[in-house]
Amino acid sequence: MITRSPASLQRVIPMAKETNHPGWQAQLSGALRDPRALLVRLGLDEALLPGAEVGHDLFEVRVPEAYLARIRSGDPEDPLLRQVLPLGVETDSVQGFVSDPLEEAEHTPRPGLIHKYAGRVLLIASPICAINCRYCFRRQFPYAENSPSRTQWNDALDYLRNDTSIAEAILSGGDPLASSDKRLAWLAERLEEIPHLKRLRIHTRLPVVIPDRIDDALLCWLGATRLQKVIVLHINHANEIDDAVINACARLRSIGVTLLNQSVLLRGVNDDIETLATLSERLFEAGILPYYLHVLDPVSGAAHFDVPDEEAVALVAALRERLAGFLMPRLVREVPGERSKTPLN
Repeated sequence: MITRSPASLQRVIPMAKETNHPGWQAQLSGALRDPRALLVRLGLDEALLPGAEVGHDLFEVRVPEAYLARIRSGDPEDPLLRQVLPLGVETDSVQGFVSDPLEEAEHTPRPGLIHKYAGRVLLIASPICAINCRYCFRRQFPYAENSPSRTQWNDALDYLRNDTSIAEAILSGGDPLASSDKRLAWLAERLEEIPHLKRLRIHTRLPVVIPDRIDDALLCWLGATRLQKVIVLHINHANEIDDAVINACARLRSIGVTLLNQSVLLRGVNDDIETLATLSERLFEAGILPYYLHVLDPVSGAAHFDVPDEEAVALVAALRERLAGFLMPRLVREVPGERSKTPLN
């Protein structure tokens, strides 16, 4: 396996901008996790607290400082705040909104391994996220049963070795980049030993919510793998993309990572033409290709984010009149039991 020394990394990878931030691990562990502290930090009316505490009891608040700094103080309708602020309506029981909307439990042949689609397998590489998004379809996922030990990882790897139709391993979570580089490097090395694997795909929010996560240690193991590298980011609004995110993306591209983005269409966050058009333009400026625009997965607690299909289709039709084709994300839904994402036309 090819390895690079820190000196050679500096020659080929854009230098990280100097900051006074603590390391990414400290930023991760220091994420704000109290609804009252969130309201006080952002100068919001404490009348919001009862609802925030009710929502927090269902699914805890978690917001790292780097993301928190991009939220407008005093604005309860800020699109970034809406993604992380718990609300009392999360307790509402809404028909069709369930704990496992994608029926992932039906496609988990090994702990931490989900196999739904031909040619690719998803591995739960971490049970935690850097940020808890209120619309997350895995907000009630049984991570305690899907956090493999080293022995169980070997069992999952045997599953991949024995199925030569699998060409792609997808690291997900939680957020896979919340794991240590030592653990991720071990897993990447085991994956690249499987001859029929071609691609390593990582689904992550961490380069967005804690850009300092894209450090030399990560770039070293990821840059060394023979596997084609794809990182799918999750950005819903242009305000999430600041200079630190752009620099983190440049560092990833410098080691040959293809950067894609998937968004979720969310009521009150990005459900208008101007916001979606600005997001696509801003993504491309940052070297990220718009990939998917998902309609909301119907997970219990998130019904207030729902945008009806007819409205979603009309928004994308209008967006197509504004943007070049390569800036257009594909509007899709994930339907349990289907063998691929389902386009909405």
